[in-house]
Amino acid sequence: MAGFLIVLLSSVFFCLQNIVVRVLFQEQTILGAFQTGGFVAPTFQNSFLLMFLRMVVVVPLMAAIMPTLHADTWQDFRRLRQQASRPALLRAIAGGGLMFLYLALLYVSIGLIPTGIALTLFFTYPVFTALFAWGWFGARPSPFRWGVMGLILLGSVLTMPHSQPDADSSLWLGVALGIASGVVYALYTVNAQKSFETLHPVPFTWMSFAVALVLSAGSLGVWPVQGAGLAWPELWIGSLISAIATLTGHLLNNFGIRLVGATTASMVGATNPALTVLVAWFAIQETLNGLQVLGIIVVTFSVALLSRDRSLHKQTS
Repeated sequence: MAGFLIVLLSSVFFCLQNIVVRVLFQEQTILGAFQTGGFVAPTFQNSFLLMFLRMVVVVPLMAAIMPTLHADTWQDFRRLRQQASRPALLRAIAGGGLMFLYLALLYVSIGLIPTGIALTLFFTYPVFTALFAWGWFGARPSPFRWGVMGLILLGSVLTMPHSQPDADSSLWLGVALGIASGVVYALYTVNAQKSFETLHPVPFTWMSFAVALVLSAGSLGVWPVQGAGLAWPELWIGSLISAIATLTGHLLNNFGIRLVGATTASMVGATNPALTVLVAWFAIQETLNGLQVLGIIVVTFSVALLSRDRSLHKQTS
């Protein structure tokens, strides 16, 4: 049960991260009290800028708290320098590359299509996680779990905002990138599960952030943004909030993967679109229609079934 609660809590922080991105791209009314947002246009270059600003805060912040979270952090880093730990080091670096890639794909997707649609497409990743885990670990999902996964995805689709974007090439590119981001994130979670056999989640997560920082900085070198006229104080404040949410969400999710495995964690994490709708309703007054309420109920019921199924397996094993 602890693993489920940890992953669910990580989803709440990911919701906050998604809402901050939405506010930075589009003006919103916060808690019904004041309006803010729309500081940058949702373009390809600005997506990399937001990722870089987030990571440049996350990396030193996590470096400062790592010894508190895991006392043997620096010993783990020293062990990674040994020849015998080369596979673990390569998996950690690969984790950073996958993190950068899935965030880049998701951000560009958000820039091309409505955020709710992009996030719903991204959260098809439990299907891919189950397939990758089946191929990598031989962990074939039971028919019951396939059914629960289908219910979670159905509930997530029901919570999707029902906007009608123009059917042009940018729409289809945004749809493709949204799904692709889910595929890459599925690879990230499965790679993380394998890495946690030899490396603690705390140093693994920090290395992922550090590699993503380097890659996002390199991307800005290739696709620079026009910094003149940007609302830098607001962007830095938003990046700080987003960085804290990102750091907390990834740490909790990685601890959850260590406790319940990548497939189960991904299925619980698929509640994110429904949670995002709830948090967005509270934080920026986005309304809920009947289908979205039904979707939230379906997702909540599905996760409860999944939790009970795992508890029964533990009792009988």
